[in-house]
Amino acid sequence: MAIEKVESIWHNGKLIPWDDATIHVMSHVVHYGSSVFEGIRCYAPPSGPAIFRANEHIQRLLDSAKVYRIDVDYTRDQLVKAMLETVGSNGAWPCYVRPIILRGYGEAGVNPFNSPTEVYIINYPWGKYLGGEGDGCDVCVSSWTRLAPNTLPAMAKAGANYMNSQLIKMEAIVNGYAEGIALDVSGFVSEGSGENVFLVHREKLITAPLGNSVLPGITRDSVLQIARDLGIPIVEQMIPREMLYIADEAFFTGTAAEVTPIRSVDKIKVGKGTMGPITKAIQKEFYAIVHGEKSDRHGWLTPVPVRSKQPVGV
Repeated sequence: MAIEKVESIWHNGKLIPWDDATIHVMSHVVHYGSSVFEGIRCYAPPSGPAIFRANEHIQRLLDSAKVYRIDVDYTRDQLVKAMLETVGSNGAWPCYVRPIILRGYGEAGVNPFNSPTEVYIINYPWGKYLGGEGDGCDVCVSSWTRLAPNTLPAMAKAGANYMNSQLIKMEAIVNGYAEGIALDVSGFVSEGSGENVFLVHREKLITAPLGNSVLPGITRDSVLQIARDLGIPIVEQMIPREMLYIADEAFFTGTAAEVTPIRSVDKIKVGKGTMGPITKAIQKEFYAIVHGEKSDRHGWLTPVPVRSKQPVGV
């Protein structure tokens, strides 16, 4: 999906023009993948634009930076405020918000400590991913394995991790699938290229624990809360590959995917090959909350102050 340019990007404490948000080719991040980032949706309920679980996303961003020993000069509250400023200034919603912390132009070599920390926040209009409103997507089990424990930390949302994700995604696409599901180093279900995976089997909602090289997804956490609200039994367990084939329902969750049903895995229908009742109930509840049709009972939406546009940099 092509990126639709907006007016401003937040950089190290101020808004700058979109076209000025550039980095040097010798920046550490270009050569060694030294970045951590978040993907966040800003919805547009009737009450006005609101960022979904802003605090949780920024906390995960800072946690990822801590794992990689990246010092950040901004607090969670300051970065949340910067997101609100960016979205409000650009006047573009619903949208995707991308905060990114990266190591910039300093010294050559693997040692990252002498490269400065750069913080950017970008937002731009963005629609559906994987066609989440229909009966679902067709996926495959990837030949690429998720990161093994004690290699790259799966709980950190780092740019380098997504080279693995690209391999999973590209393989799926060239073989005619919308997405791939990766197994962990022991052969148990991990996640998609950029989504957590849920199964429904015998009326229980099942998802892999974080120990299976799973990113602690914010939407994953939201779906678990919704399931508790709806009285759906939840099991976090190691998932054998064959469970994908005998599940009654399956779906992806993520900022991009939201709640997207899976229609088939390796050309084997999931259930009847259409969205199942538990997936439908969870998806309906999720959308009702983020689109303002139901009360935001868990405080997931942070309103964006809407004001007249200020000159860039003010």
